[in-house]
Amino acid sequence: MKFRGCLIASDYDGTLYNNEGIITQQVREKIAYYIANGGRFTVCTGRTKQGFHAYDSSYINAPVLLANGSTAYDYAENKLCFKVPVGEEIFDAIRSVADAFPNVSIEMYSYYNSFVINNSETSHYHFTVQNIDYSVVSDPSEADSPWQKVMLYAPGDVSAKVQEYLKANWHDVHFLPTTGEYIEIMQKGVDKGTGLLKLADSLNISHDKIFSVGDGFNDVEMLAAAKIGFVPANGCEEAFAAADKIVRSNDEGAVAHVIEILDGIF
Repeated sequence: MKFRGCLIASDYDGTLYNNEGIITQQVREKIAYYIANGGRFTVCTGRTKQGFHAYDSSYINAPVLLANGSTAYDYAENKLCFKVPVGEEIFDAIRSVADAFPNVSIEMYSYYNSFVINNSETSHYHFTVQNIDYSVVSDPSEADSPWQKVMLYAPGDVSAKVQEYLKANWHDVHFLPTTGEYIEIMQKGVDKGTGLLKLADSLNISHDKIFSVGDGFNDVEMLAAAKIGFVPANGCEEAFAAADKIVRSNDEGAVAHVIEILDGIF
């Protein structure tokens, strides 16, 4: 089986899914071919456990990497494989941001429930579009912890101000800006790349048989960690810089193109 011992991790939005929010038949057929020939395929996404509803055993046959690599969940076995959470160590930082920036919504995602401080229409929409129930709280201590991650919605030029505030006042808080005016906070040392390597080790997959594909800023570490990192043609500049190869856009079957390339290699 030519792909035995191989692992492909794909970003979700903008990579595996096309711009209409579906996995095309072409992509599904290529993944089915890859799996039938011994490969392991999974999704590596910024979405949390309660926000990821796309598990399907027909195209995912490995634990899913969630919350930008902080969590691995095996949907087939309905069990948590590993987690690297954030919790009480950042409570004071969260309180400080909430006080200094009352127009910034702070979304906190535990492993089973979700919470928000300074709720906004955007945060309400963000939870709703992912079919996530949530509770409004006034202090982080009122939310279940630990958390998979924390998301700060900082509209417009507020995002840059919040980032500078965190750098100046909370050196130990690990964060990264993402699309849609959000800043994500995770445990220090956590990213999609470290999560991918940890998952591969748990599956006894050699690092020289890890492959990844992603289009966004939060995919950079995952692209760098893989033996070959692929970026779809619709990717951002940072992803292009980190990747080894450019493939077709997500609308043209990026993941199918990745498997076609690996088919030629193996």
